[in-house]
Amino acid sequence: MLDVLAMVMAGGKGERLYPLTRDRTKPAVPFGGKYRLIDFVLSNMINSDIHSIYVLTQFKSQSLSEHILENWRLGTILERHFIIQVPAQMRTGETWYRGTADAIYQNAHLIRNHKPEIVAIFGADHIYKMNIRDMIEYHREKEADVTVAAIPYPKSESRSYGVIEVDESWRVKGFQEKPEKPAPIPGKPDLILASMGNYLFNSEVLLEVLETDAKTESTHDFGRDILPSTYRDFKIYAYDFRRNKLPGLEPGEANDYWRDVGTIDSYWEANMDLRSVTPKFNLYNKYWPIYAGRIPAPPAKFVHNMEGRRGQALNSIISEGCIISGSTVVDSVLGPFVHIHSYSEVSQSILMEDVEVGRASRIRRAIIDKHVLIPPETRIGFDLDEDRKVYYVSPGGVVVIPKGSKYDRPPYV
Repeated sequence: MLDVLAMVMAGGKGERLYPLTRDRTKPAVPFGGKYRLIDFVLSNMINSDIHSIYVLTQFKSQSLSEHILENWRLGTILERHFIIQVPAQMRTGETWYRGTADAIYQNAHLIRNHKPEIVAIFGADHIYKMNIRDMIEYHREKEADVTVAAIPYPKSESRSYGVIEVDESWRVKGFQEKPEKPAPIPGKPDLILASMGNYLFNSEVLLEVLETDAKTESTHDFGRDILPSTYRDFKIYAYDFRRNKLPGLEPGEANDYWRDVGTIDSYWEANMDLRSVTPKFNLYNKYWPIYAGRIPAPPAKFVHNMEGRRGQALNSIISEGCIISGSTVVDSVLGPFVHIHSYSEVSQSILMEDVEVGRASRIRRAIIDKHVLIPPETRIGFDLDEDRKVYYVSPGGVVVIPKGSKYDRPPYV
């Protein structure tokens, strides 16, 4: 895999995830208790034996930079084993990154210096597991210039995705951006092929199309501009994510989970997908681990065992350092060092690091960001009109309390 260079796009604002992106870029948003969104693509890279990785950052990147520095250090002996953050530097003019393609173009010197056979351009804000080696083998088998990762979805969902039109051999013959009348997969009239935003380019082809795009008036985006303008001149193939061969799957278990957590509701739903007995997305495959930083914390603790005051968690993910004291947690995801005091109940919620919930509180369908103190006898998620007076409530009815907020309104009944 030393002939593969990875460029991870981690500069997104994530405006639809506000207020979780108020203080951080989207790839730095915590997920699943102990992870950040970027940990999934970086884990996929490392598990796939891709060790030459540049992470391109731009907006509100301090939190992400600290996370990479503290938790994603590779060895210093092997020259081509690295994960390096590359901030926007205006190398090609007086502009920041104007799109995904422009971000790569402004750092084309890294590709020229590295001289890889293939450049893997992947996003940093999706939840999935992918053996990228399998996609690379497909790319080489097809003798492709470009390969686009794609996943079949019902035709009715086409308005949410960039749709790829392919022939019977899965060679790309068109692109449609969120179409009303999408082109179906050949032989499968009820399915469309949605782009996952992950690409493999032969390096010479990539440098050529970036030079051409830089001279044109466009949004300088791979999905909107680069691929639609080049599929006639180069061999571009779609890679079916469902065929991905992932080690450690249970018999009958499919590797077809991919989520773009671009909104508060989709983010909440993806976290909820983790906590069932047979989760839609399984974190417990030891042959394909998702790496996260080691937190110097004691094990989670559940205390008190009497009627009406029993520390317990059901169908939930509880991170290290948590204390569930005489309270009940149901269908929820708790980050490190969460402390829930007695007689409280938390359900269908995401509580991030260092959240403290006071006695006799009830929280339902909420996302509480880091370092928030919830006073005793507080109710959240039971009267959305009241919640909207103080905090953001998503279209799906999820209450979001931003990082470090002082929950200072009186409790209501």
